[in-house]
Amino acid sequence: MAYYAGVDLGATNVRAAVADDEGDVVSVYRRDTPGGPTGIAVTEAVLECIREACAAADVAPERIRAAGIGSIGPLDLAEGAVDNPANLPDTIDRIPLTGPVGQLVDSDRVYLHNDTVAGVIGERFYSDRNPDDMVYLTISTGIGAGVCVDGDVLTGWDGNAGEVGHMVVDPRGRRTCGCGREGHWEAYCSGENVPEYARLLAEDAGDLDTDLPLEAPDFSAADVFEAAGEDAFADHVVEQVAHWNALGVTNVAQAYAPLVVYVGGAVALKNEELVVDPIRERLDGLVFNNVPDVQLTNLGDDVVLKGAIASALTGGTGDRTASVV
Repeated sequence: MAYYAGVDLGATNVRAAVADDEGDVVSVYRRDTPGGPTGIAVTEAVLECIREACAAADVAPERIRAAGIGSIGPLDLAEGAVDNPANLPDTIDRIPLTGPVGQLVDSDRVYLHNDTVAGVIGERFYSDRNPDDMVYLTISTGIGAGVCVDGDVLTGWDGNAGEVGHMVVDPRGRRTCGCGREGHWEAYCSGENVPEYARLLAEDAGDLDTDLPLEAPDFSAADVFEAAGEDAFADHVVEQVAHWNALGVTNVAQAYAPLVVYVGGAVALKNEELVVDPIRERLDGLVFNNVPDVQLTNLGDDVVLKGAIASALTGGTGDRTASVV
């Protein structure tokens, strides 16, 4: 029996899994992502997760044939590292990954991907419908996409293709994105930015009859979606977010012509009727060419981890015919 490892490195936690040569997960180990003092601490956490997942599966790390990693970015693919991650403390400037992981599992087959690229690899391998032209879109703390065109997963020269959350959807640029640029999709619709967008809409509206805690420091996107259907202003915010999401998916559809767009991420997974359904409803009137089938991912929170496993199994492609078993 051959075994493979997958790693999901996020800003909040790290998970590693061991899978067999059919892609069935044997064991998973999870821990918090360290906040420092340097990137080496994060590297060590990744290695710890792999060791513990191997121990739970009763598989020595040296028996791992290949490993895949889905990670926060930005990436430096040439060096196999994360370079100045935006959502970790400033003291963490570089996280070496492929070299240390390769040494642990004694293999030079270690595949590093942006987390959304890992997501589309996971969808290609595990989903019932997995055409050669497809997209995995995450709407979560941020917004991003993994894209497959003509059977090729797009990574970009530096591993950072698919940053569709930084497409301009609002030329007026009324919201400034966390990256410092204006009018980006992510600035309106990500979980991190919906509260600030709601405050902007409240300023536009003037006097409001709403129960949303707009001035509270812990006001969140969850508050908006939970109030929808009972609070008119919350409904207005959800409607405006749906508008920008539909424009963003339209841009993705026109750029890459996917047959299927799988949507994941916490904002979408927790609010399918308010986030995913409105996208479906609007695309017919927006997309010029083929209107893609928009579905909630059926891999849930495991989509990146399973994508990392699929990458290990298939040499970084997610294509079952490219299996390295």
